[in-house]
This record gives sequence, structure tokens and C-alpha cells, in this order.
Amino acid sequence: MGHHLTLRIKGFFLTMQDFFFFSVRAFATMPKIRRYWRDFLDQAAICGADSIPIVLVSAISIGSLLAIEVGNLLEDFGAKTMLGRSTSISVIRELGPLLMGLMLSARFGSRNGAELGAMQISEQIDALRAFGTDPVAKLVMPRLLAALIMFLPLTALSDFAGLYSAAYMAEHYHHLDPGIFWNSVYPRLALKDFVVGFAKAPVFAVIITLVSSFNGFSASGGTSGVGRSTIKGIVVSSGLVLIANFYVSKIVLENM
Repeated sequence: MGHHLTLRIKGFFLTMQDFFFFSVRAFATMPKIRRYWRDFLDQAAICGADSIPIVLVSAISIGSLLAIEVGNLLEDFGAKTMLGRSTSISVIRELGPLLMGLMLSARFGSRNGAELGAMQISEQIDALRAFGTDPVAKLVMPRLLAALIMFLPLTALSDFAGLYSAAYMAEHYHHLDPGIFWNSVYPRLALKDFVVGFAKAPVFAVIITLVSSFNGFSASGGTSGVGRSTIKGIVVSSGLVLIANFYVSKIVLENM
């Protein structure tokens, strides 16, 4: 039992070490972007434009639900005019970026894991190495850069959709005047609320891309191995997104 545990712990630390070097290489190859800008544009379309529907659906549904629930709660205290303030802070600081992160870890992360896992199993990655191409520069770096750039506008879109659906619900469900709703949003939003929300986008981008790509690169054992590495990538990146969400909020709010 003890020996088995030791092997698992050793395996974990070796994986962490590999992941660290993998991440460093992904960042170090960024100056080569001019050679791989076509790959970058393809990935930007996949993780940016193609992800808009799922981000909108999740943001609209959570914004509407938040407005209904929080409005019901505030009504008990006779503080319904504070609905705009409470929903805007929750959407911009927490729910907008978090939902976007989780949706993209499922959508973009699973695609990375499956695609790179299949390439690893079919020895395409070894073929790239044989031709003198750095597989990290060709396959991982464009994905990382695309995610770093595209996650910011997606976060903004998520916030916008969430807020507007909350405003719609406030007007049509709680019969609150739109002017009252927006007046409790605009003057009260501070810079730190936006910093908290938008600082999460690049953090999530790095976590989702590197974790899913690393799992794809370390896939082994046929098609079932691709499935395992894809699932592992999604589970680990979603968990890390939730943890990072807490720490980014905590660090920014304590220091601003």
C-alpha cells in the first residue's frame, strides 16, 4: 500500500514538473507567432466567434434567474430599488467571467484535448518533430494566444448579456422602472469591479488551454486514451477555473 502511494505521489510531482516545462515552452514560443498566424486565426475563430452562442445562452439564463431571485429577496426588505446594484456586481465580478470560463473549458478545452490526443495517438505529433517543427509552437502556442485575446471580449459579452437580461426581468417580472434599475447600476460600479471580472479572463485562458493541451499531448492507449485525456482535461481545468476564480477575486478586492 505504502509503495503504491509513493509511486502515485512521485507520478503526480513528475506530471507537475512536465506541465511546468510544457507551459514555459508554450509562452517562450510566442515570438514565433508570425510563422503560425494562420493557425492562430483558426483557433481565434474556434474559441471566439464559435463560442458566442453558448456564452450568450448561459449568461442570459443566469442573469434572468438572478434578477428574479434577488428581486424576490429584496422585496421582503422593501429594497427593490437596489436590484440593479446587486445584480450588476454579481454578474460583472463573478458570474459573467465564471460562466464564460466553465463553458469554454467544456467547449474549447474538450476540443483541444480530443484534437491533440488524436494527433498524439496517430503519431502526427512525432511526425512534426521528425520534420523539425516544434509541436508546442505549432499546436499549443496559437491556441494559447487565441484564448488570451478572445476571452476578454467574450467576458464583456457575457457581462452585457447577463446585465441586460436582468434589466429585462426587473422591468417585466418585478415591474421596476428601467430608469431606477440602471441608476442603481451606473454610479455605483467602481473600477475594481471591472478589474476583478476582466483579470479572470487571461487567467482562465491560460489554465484551460494549457491543461487541455497538456492532457492531449500525454494521451496514450488508443481511442479510449483520447477520451480519458479529454475528460481529465475538462475536469481538471474546470476545477482550476473555480479555484482561480476565488483567488483572483480575493487578491484584487483586498489590494484595490
